[in-house]
Amino acid sequence: MASAQPYSLVARLQSRWQKYAENRRGSAAVEFALIAAPFFFLIFGLLEVCLIFIMSTVMEHAVGEAARPLRTGEAQQAGMTDIQFRQSLCGEVFGILECDARLSIDVRTVTNFGATPIGAPIDEDGELDDQDFRFEPGGPSEIIAVRAFYEWDLITPVMSKPLANMSGDRHLLQASAVFRNEPFGS
Repeated sequence: MASAQPYSLVARLQSRWQKYAENRRGSAAVEFALIAAPFFFLIFGLLEVCLIFIMSTVMEHAVGEAARPLRTGEAQQAGMTDIQFRQSLCGEVFGILECDARLSIDVRTVTNFGATPIGAPIDEDGELDDQDFRFEPGGPSEIIAVRAFYEWDLITPVMSKPLANMSGDRHLLQASAVFRNEPFGS
């Protein structure tokens, strides 16, 4: 009789476990809870990459459009300043990017197309090194490099770490246009 009691306890536990295992109510909620975090991280990471691509494309368009008066000589003949060029570039970003201290512009004359500055000027502290930036729209038939940089704040905390190329979870967006000025004024 003493041996029958533990057997009945084991039998009852097995019976309850079997009923619990057969019960499917709430299984979708449990499965979703297991999958939700990685799923949302992937979705937000994908949205982050899409935003960076869209902002880069907007900047490329803005640089191309703002550089056109430099290429034709219209800006040089009108005496355009760096502030006016910045306003021209900001007018082409469709209000998507803020034209504040996060936007830096470098317009310079280069000796040949191979001398064009490339890469992102980020210092060892992860900050934009804009000390050498200038505004030189050039003269007739000179080669001009127009570069614009925007410090984009990344949105997703974990997924954006591989996208950050600056300190403080920021990504430096860059757009460039290199061209030879038209022979204006002759």
